[in-house]
Parts: sequence; structure tokens; C-alpha cells
Amino acid sequence: MSFQKVDILGVKVASLTMDEAVRQVETYMDDKAGVLIATANAEMIMRATQDGVLRKILNTSALVVPDGAGTVWAARHLGHPMPERVAGYDLAQRLMCQAPKKNRRIFFFGSAPGVADQAKRKAEQMYPGIQIVGTRNGFFSSADEADIVGQIKDARPDLLLAALGVPKQEKWLHAHMAELGVPVSIGVGGTFDVMAGIMKRAPLWMQKARLEWLFRGLLQPKRAGRLLVLPHFVFKVRAYKK
Repeated sequence: MSFQKVDILGVKVASLTMDEAVRQVETYMDDKAGVLIATANAEMIMRATQDGVLRKILNTSALVVPDGAGTVWAARHLGHPMPERVAGYDLAQRLMCQAPKKNRRIFFFGSAPGVADQAKRKAEQMYPGIQIVGTRNGFFSSADEADIVGQIKDARPDLLLAALGVPKQEKWLHAHMAELGVPVSIGVGGTFDVMAGIMKRAPLWMQKARLEWLFRGLLQPKRAGRLLVLPHFVFKVRAYKK
């Protein structure tokens, strides 16, 4: 499947629908492609403008989906079609929903101790027959990395979901992709926290109104400083267009 890539502040983001993204990821798993997929919101793109390593990882990834209303707005403001937001949480749920009938094996890596296990139990309730073949929390040192890689390899997942936060998850997956040998790896941020019930997701009306960022800020005052990224993002995109 071919899709247009839109340059947003130097990051090439795929212009595609959720259905197209799901089909593309399924194809990568069928082909045992060994690829990294990133979910780019405004915060990630802004970080990539200052972090050359992250920017290179994103631009060499197989797929960067528009995770965030700001990313969709930016593409359209720059004069490019972007059909809809492809949220990382929703993409992960769609893939997990289809996993049992396709006999996919999935590994959960990241979040605080115990959270991935809670998310696993939730997935098993929501998607009967799903194979979550391993979990590992995201608290580790460099000395633990060989053991983590070994654990993931031994589990032989088709899909590795990593919730280590940006840019740690993208950099870790990129660094270990070859030795892991996993067909598809995706950085999924706070997905396990939401599945485990530790973090709430914005109500659907706020998602549709493109206010999920505001909900997160109200729910987590510590994120307030990060919300300042959004006006800077808008300013940079408008300047980028000129």
C-alpha cells in the first residue's frame, strides 16, 4: 500500500486513515518485516526539531502515524491532505482486537511495575483468545537490557508494544530492532496506563472536539508545562509554511 508522507517541521508523517494504518501494520506482520512504527503528536514532532537522533529514527521508520489533532491540523495548514487522526491507543486496540483470529502473539513492555500485567488482564477480558506472550515493566538500567532483549526474543511476538515514553521508547526500539527480530514494534506511550485504569482517557466528545490535550493537562497538573508546547508548535508550523 502506498501513502503520501507529509513533511511537518522535518518529520515525515503518513497521510492515511485508521483502517489503512491497521491494514499496513497487518501487512508488516505478515511479511515479518522487522519494522518500527511511531505515533507522532505535536509534542513528539516538537521534540524532534531539537533532537536530531529522534528525527532520524522517525524518518527512517516504516510508518509514522498522525497521533494527535495538532498533527492533522499542521498537515492541512501546510496544504496537504490528512484524512484523520490515528491515535496510538486506538491503533493498538484495533490490532489487539484482530489478533486472536490472526493468531498474533503480542508482548507488553513498559510502564511502572505491575501495570503491563494489569493491562494484559484487561486485554484478555476485552479480546478473548488474545495471546499476550510476555510482559516486562519499563523500569530498568542498561545492565538489564540484555535480559529484556532475551525475554522478548524467547517470547517470539509478532507485535511488540513499548510504553517507555517519548523519545525513550523510539530510541530503545530502534537500537535493539535487529537483535529482537520482532516483525512490528510500536511505541505506545500511556496505553498500558489507560488499559490498567491508572490513567483516564478523555471523553469521546473531547476527543472529537480535539481537546484531549486539555483533558490530560487538567487531569495531570504536572503536564501543564508540556502543554506550552502546543502554542509553540502552532507558531512554528505557521512559520514553516512561509
